[in-house]
Amino acid sequence: MRKARDAPVDSNGSECCPDPKAEPKLYRYQTLIGLMLSSQTKDEVTMAAVLRLRKYGLTPEHIRETSEEKLQSLIKPVGFYRRKAKYIKDTTEIVINQYDGDIPATIEELVKFPGVGPKMGYLVLKVAWNKVDGIAVDVHVHRIANRLQWAKAETPEKTREQLEAWMPKKYWFDVNLLLVGFGQQICKCKPKCDQCKLTKMCPYFAENNTDIEDL
Repeated sequence: MRKARDAPVDSNGSECCPDPKAEPKLYRYQTLIGLMLSSQTKDEVTMAAVLRLRKYGLTPEHIRETSEEKLQSLIKPVGFYRRKAKYIKDTTEIVINQYDGDIPATIEELVKFPGVGPKMGYLVLKVAWNKVDGIAVDVHVHRIANRLQWAKAETPEKTREQLEAWMPKKYWFDVNLLLVGFGQQICKCKPKCDQCKLTKMCPYFAENNTDIEDL
């Protein structure tokens, strides 16, 4: 079901945010900013905002000189754009003052940035540094992992811990991309079970759709 790779995350996800022609340090900074914008926002809306920022000049020096109000106008209508504008300004100051315009390469340092949690931090590590230190669990991964009973957890962070306890590390990055796209297209909050090819192995389907036959 994910062979086509035609979900929003495939064309507008975290790996698409930075300028592929940017030098490595700038590429990493743009990765972080793109992911900060992505929280509570559809991928296509995030990507549009990132492209506006890149056209404007998405460098630490330029963002540092940009007013918070101007930044808000550039990133609107991403979710919580006022708060994110402040986060980006504060983050940029830290990047310049503490990391010489670069971003840190550990999850412990990344989650100290305003608005950055484990999910975002692990994605930044993979895209920016090509490091896989944990599974990025968003609402899609959390929902689907629990429906499939790969985890039994109340929060995304607990789901991450349970997945990492049994899943081979070589799958940690791919499982995010696969399940996010699957959640965007098929296994939504209100799942499209009639279009799903996993129903025969899905505990959620067995418990909730026993009246649907021959799927």
